[in-house]
Amino acid sequence: MIRFINVKILSLRNIICLIMSEPNTIILAVACNNHYVIMLAALLKSIEINHTSGELIEVWIIDDNISRRNKARLEASVDCKMIKLLWIRNKEAIPHDMKLPLDRNTYPLNIFMRIFIPYFIPANRPKVLYMDVDMIVTFDISKLWQTDVSNYVLAAVTDSSAVYIKNNIKNYKELGLPGDSKYFNSGLLLMNVSRWRDEDVTRKVIHSVNDNRKFTEFSDQYGLNVNLVGKWLELDPLWNYYADGTHLAPYNIHFFHRKPFYKSYFNNKAYQELFYKYLNQTEWRNSKPVGEIKRYIIKARNVLEKLPLYLKQRPPARKLALKR
Repeated sequence: MIRFINVKILSLRNIICLIMSEPNTIILAVACNNHYVIMLAALLKSIEINHTSGELIEVWIIDDNISRRNKARLEASVDCKMIKLLWIRNKEAIPHDMKLPLDRNTYPLNIFMRIFIPYFIPANRPKVLYMDVDMIVTFDISKLWQTDVSNYVLAAVTDSSAVYIKNNIKNYKELGLPGDSKYFNSGLLLMNVSRWRDEDVTRKVIHSVNDNRKFTEFSDQYGLNVNLVGKWLELDPLWNYYADGTHLAPYNIHFFHRKPFYKSYFNNKAYQELFYKYLNQTEWRNSKPVGEIKRYIIKARNVLEKLPLYLKQRPPARKLALKR
């Protein structure tokens, strides 16, 4: 059974994939738009090439208006015997009784889609791996998938740039949180689906972000860390290693700041070369780097995308009494 999915959006290929999926299938979920689909292509190719243990990888793509052409290119970029792509529109991924929270940054709204994943993943999937698309995997993903999260809501990697709650939750004292508890990056999350739903994590995150908007620089991450103190398992830091580092063999490289397909990329050049190594084995081979003007246009679009939602939440203007 698939919940909160409009069946019309599933192609015949996707339905067949669901029926044929084996119980030990690796379930991966990502959220992506047209601008970042180039990174998703490289990520999936890196996962495919380094996956040696044989499990089928079922990839649920939360589709933020990706064009038909780019969907076809992505399908053609992966080995369908190893990776099965399933598409769900971003609006269809949100349960009918929930709404997106709002923040004050230039990140796209689709950063929040990760908190809705446990509501559309099929009921027979006990866990799901979420990954930001700005990553490159260099190790067999099955090693991460085998992590036991039965006693936790999720597993994640401690944020190396803000190790403790007190470093990034500015109002942690007002919220009654222990400042010396670890703080995790939400770019990679191995979710325990049933515990997530039982503890109503999504609604708690939405409320935390909406109620503390001025403190939410990294909005979804703020909400998750505020509500999951003591409820998450710490993973090896090499599974979410920032691209400004120098490690020779991280398991998963996270291009957390400037993306490797920008002309202005300034982090580890060896990691950028690795990104292009995988990208050039996809339908985006020989792609040219993107300039700064387009990067700023995308940021402006992200802000404009949120404007209608802000206007909906604005209280109605008071009517002034007419003087007689």
